[in-house]
Amino acid sequence: MTPDLKAMILDLVRAYHTERTPDDQEFVPGVTPVLSSGAVLEAEDRLALVEAALDMRIAAGFHALRFERSFARYFGLRKAHLVNSGSSANLLALSALRASELGDRRLRPGDEVITVAAGFPTTVNPIVQNGLIPVFVDVELGTYNTTAERVAAAIGPRTRAIMIAHALGNPFEAAEIAELAERHGLWFVEDNCDAVGSLYGGRLTGTFGHLSTVSFYPAHHITTGEGGCVLTDSVELAHLVESFRDWGRDCWCEPGEDNRCKKRFDWQLGTLPAGYDHKYTFSQVGYNLKATDLQAALGLSQLERIQAFGEARRKNWQRLREELDGVPGLLLPRPTPGSDPSWFGFALTVTPDAPFGRGELQQHLEERQIRTRLLFSGNLTRHPAYRDVEFRVAGDLSNSDAVVHGTFWIGVYPGITDDMILHVGRTIREFVAGRH
Repeated sequence: MTPDLKAMILDLVRAYHTERTPDDQEFVPGVTPVLSSGAVLEAEDRLALVEAALDMRIAAGFHALRFERSFARYFGLRKAHLVNSGSSANLLALSALRASELGDRRLRPGDEVITVAAGFPTTVNPIVQNGLIPVFVDVELGTYNTTAERVAAAIGPRTRAIMIAHALGNPFEAAEIAELAERHGLWFVEDNCDAVGSLYGGRLTGTFGHLSTVSFYPAHHITTGEGGCVLTDSVELAHLVESFRDWGRDCWCEPGEDNRCKKRFDWQLGTLPAGYDHKYTFSQVGYNLKATDLQAALGLSQLERIQAFGEARRKNWQRLREELDGVPGLLLPRPTPGSDPSWFGFALTVTPDAPFGRGELQQHLEERQIRTRLLFSGNLTRHPAYRDVEFRVAGDLSNSDAVVHGTFWIGVYPGITDDMILHVGRTIREFVAGRH
């Protein structure tokens, strides 16, 4: 394809985008949906996807490598590995810690991993899928995070790791939990899927754990459509993550490379014959969890606006907080002390003394086109999926049960406008006033 022809196509794509997404879309309260989350996609995103498609970038390659390097640099970490979802990122991070190369530090079936009951299943499922035992701790109402104190109390003789997600973009006590993990010789996996750009103690979340994970699903801070990432500052762990992601192979050549180690036919591993092709030597029972260059091209475009997205989330959360300040019967969210969240959502808990229930308020909002979502599982130990799963509960889960009965969240993502926030605030205040 000639450069002129490609430029003409991309010019048409830009014109198409402008025609399909007019800037003057009027917000009509009660008619226009106020979404809980969503991707904010601009012309540059569409152009990035189309250009990658024109170049037939259909597998992981050039764009994927560029994205991994750029995303790792954003966090100040050595390595990032792009995968096909945030769920896969969590599976990959925990699976890598079972590698025999880690010696006595490796996780083994029956080891315990401390986690939170009031979270999303994909933080917990990899624990179960790797033959490990979840140890559930409770959260604080308002921040919806656990505390270092709760985690410390949950550590037992079989505890080998901690794996916790930041709740709705609100950081948990990451520095204190990282110190706790170091003191007890535990692995720490930081699920940062809902909190990209959040700060704790002035430091980006996702930089405290031995490994951290991110999701690029459209609901999250930046999107690749489907997609996720595993990050680490450890070269040792990065090599294991890459191997488990790429079928379990021992070779570390990038796509299209054949002999990075300069001794492709000089290896002797396992009981294979000497000189067996290193590209087809497998050291792990791995997966294929790679993403594509099309996804990475979109991710690179989105990454250019990551700061602006975070600013919009903070602004929307603060305005909604001001709109709802003092409304009776509702516990409003609060940031964890010492944090600066890049908020994923705005959590509301209907208090036990309120003259209305969560379901009534949710239905009222939904009828007025204000989308609501529950705070994920509420309490995973009460779900049928875990009926036959071995787990331990440390302390009680009373606040997680309160989340089951009273908590939901609404949107603050960058697509939310001032008019939408005013509509949400007015709708909630009017509902509550009519029940008192």
